[in-house]
Amino acid sequence: MDTENLPEDLNGVHIHFVGIKGTGMAALVEIFFNKGAVITGSDVSERFYTDEILNKLGLSALPFSEENITDEVQYVVYSSAYKTDVNPDLKAAVKKGVPCFLYTQALGMYSSLSYSCGICGVHGKTSTTGLTGTILKELPLPSQTLAGSIIKSFGDTCTYTSLMVNEDKSGKNIFVAETCEYQRHFMSFHPQKIILTSVEPDHQDYYPTYEDIRSAFIDYGCLLPEGGDLIYCADDKGAVETALMIKEKRKDINLVPYGTKAEGDFKLSFLGVSNEENRFKVQGLGDFVLKVPGRHEVMDACAAVALCCRLLEEKGMKPADYVSEIGNGLRNFAGGKRRSEIIGEFKNKEGKSVLVLDDYGHHPTAVKTTLAGFREFYSGRKIIVDFMSHTYSRTQALLHEFADSFGDVDQVILHKIYSSARENPADFNITGKTLFDETVKCKGNDSVKYFEEILDAKSFAEEELNNPLDSKYPDGYLFVTMGAGDNWKLGKALLSE
Repeated sequence: MDTENLPEDLNGVHIHFVGIKGTGMAALVEIFFNKGAVITGSDVSERFYTDEILNKLGLSALPFSEENITDEVQYVVYSSAYKTDVNPDLKAAVKKGVPCFLYTQALGMYSSLSYSCGICGVHGKTSTTGLTGTILKELPLPSQTLAGSIIKSFGDTCTYTSLMVNEDKSGKNIFVAETCEYQRHFMSFHPQKIILTSVEPDHQDYYPTYEDIRSAFIDYGCLLPEGGDLIYCADDKGAVETALMIKEKRKDINLVPYGTKAEGDFKLSFLGVSNEENRFKVQGLGDFVLKVPGRHEVMDACAAVALCCRLLEEKGMKPADYVSEIGNGLRNFAGGKRRSEIIGEFKNKEGKSVLVLDDYGHHPTAVKTTLAGFREFYSGRKIIVDFMSHTYSRTQALLHEFADSFGDVDQVILHKIYSSARENPADFNITGKTLFDETVKCKGNDSVKYFEEILDAKSFAEEELNNPLDSKYPDGYLFVTMGAGDNWKLGKALLSE
């Protein structure tokens, strides 16, 4: 048994996943299961949306226990949330000499077997990956896609495999995956092409400065082979700067810009919103429609189009011959779990529509651009956002940026900070109330409310959603829960009423 790598042929190989309910972990389980691996896994008892993925495969998470590591287990893949000297499954595996690989290492090993494309950036990774996979479904390319969330157009799973996989005898199959910058996890990946959506300060617990996080993206870009493509957003200052620095180190790679500031094949033009659809043009290809809100989503769509076109060219095909298929893929994209996700709709006491959305945006740039997109897309609705900030380090480092990110909404509800297991709140001189005070300075007292606990805001939200509406909001209300925390529970509670 190879203790350095997972075997190329996984048929019949018993792999145990520690932290199997993690989004990336569940996606990798899907892929390995479909490759014939025997899968077991362990996790906490709390139910997550990934339980739905596991249940479809006939799998369920076991409680953590050394007894999970039977003599049949050949390999262990584990989430970075768990330590080999603490978790009972991992301790038992180490004691028995069972090879243990981090999720990112296992993903990297799998990527080495394919023509792999990594989607990276501080923002937009999941949407861009989902958009790419949805377009690839329409194209005659043998491909597999792994996203960091459930994608509706994949069939409510995190992965999609083309029916043509293994039919292409001329070379490796295409593998597109979301790759994460945190703790340099993406450095285990083997990219032939990279999409870089954005670079700016984030994960301050690991990257204290902008230069630190930029350095990680530079090193990732340098993993490209000779002649590899770096597809980058020409509208993002950090992405442009990073791309040019990568090119300085690697003059043998191709820089492929996309966006409104790009020159060449993938120049983007926004054509406006009508009937709750984004319309846009990609130079040289034509006009397209996207049914999810936000110009940032259109930018991600342009990135996905650029990658798919480069892949077509790689196989000797002309992108212009597949404009209709690309358009169908874009039109079929319906977002992902917790990415501008429509949770439900109900009528208030006045008979007006209340549309409830949930979004994972947890960085001020993502919050601001997503809410601006909602304002443009849902111009006939009054917008109330319930936001829960994630991590003390991020909130402290970007306090003013967070406070200034709610300009496009009518009412803001804030809560305590949703902490990370990596942090000790006592190490910070900031709370959710600090963000509230700063946001009041930007929005005014009447437009911002604070409730320490999530469901304490339920009565206030119900009262607000039943108020008579101004004539400028003929379509009703939009209620958005936003953040990486669990304040989505408020939206669910309002719908259950």
